[in-house]
Amino acid sequence: MKRGPVLVLLLLAACSRQPESPKQAKAAPATGLEAAAIEAGVIPDPNGADIAGLYALDTDRMCVVPTATAYRIGVYVDYGEDQNCGGSGVVTRVGETLNVDFPTAPGCNFDARFEGDRIAFPGRVPDGCAKLCSNRASLAALDVDRLSESVSEASTLRDAKGKLLCNGG
Repeated sequence: MKRGPVLVLLLLAACSRQPESPKQAKAAPATGLEAAAIEAGVIPDPNGADIAGLYALDTDRMCVVPTATAYRIGVYVDYGEDQNCGGSGVVTRVGETLNVDFPTAPGCNFDARFEGDRIAFPGRVPDGCAKLCSNRASLAALDVDRLSESVSEASTLRDAKGKLLCNGG
């Protein structure tokens, strides 16, 4: 008889589930704690959020603006004492994965992660990315939070020399 209450609880839990809407069925579902946090509204659903905007953390800056076929990305990292990185490129998105390509630095192409209001570069980037940096600075592990969803604000981000990073030029 000890199994009876457990079985009843399992049946009640199964009956209380809501049917999935067609939109939910198409999206790759989050799992575990992430799914619970999204459902509770604690964190945004990265599959439903646009990546465009202005991002920053400390002295690190990033802009992402839409183009006709993808997004334009610009980054500026300043460690002080002539140690910085800066460049513009293209980013395409598949779910939470962002493929980042900086054509002015051949070989600087990698996948980053979009987490709703945050973009994180991998801890190790290709050697070609060093062309975007001075001295010992690096784009590795760049991690920024969204400050604004405004494309016009994001379009004003400049590097140390005053060059617009997301102007599309």
